[in-house]
Amino acid sequence: MIKDLNYYMGLPYRIEIVKEQEEGGYVLHCPELPGCITCGETVQEGLEMLEDAKKCWFAACLEDSVPIPEPAQLEDYSGQFKLRLPKSLHKQLAQRSSEEGVSMNQYCVYLLSKGL
Repeated sequence: MIKDLNYYMGLPYRIEIVKEQEEGGYVLHCPELPGCITCGETVQEGLEMLEDAKKCWFAACLEDSVPIPEPAQLEDYSGQFKLRLPKSLHKQLAQRSSEEGVSMNQYCVYLLSKGL
């Protein structure tokens, strides 16, 4: 597959939208594309401007042979990671998960999901 402008424009890059409190409007950017940022009076205007910003960003990278990062896919994550913690915290988690009648793993997933 040829990785040209159309290829990159078709990828599902993550978009972050932040309401500008002081000046009004919205700031939009794609975290995976450093420096690809724009503003709009409305979210819709910002999304349209961001499409143009991405097109210019990709075109400049392709012209200068700069590698373009692709968006992360769910398959890129295993769902597992190792975590080192103090013995006292390990003890508390083990006791609380036992009290709830679930594994410590399930209990930790529950706690993390509440925090997100």
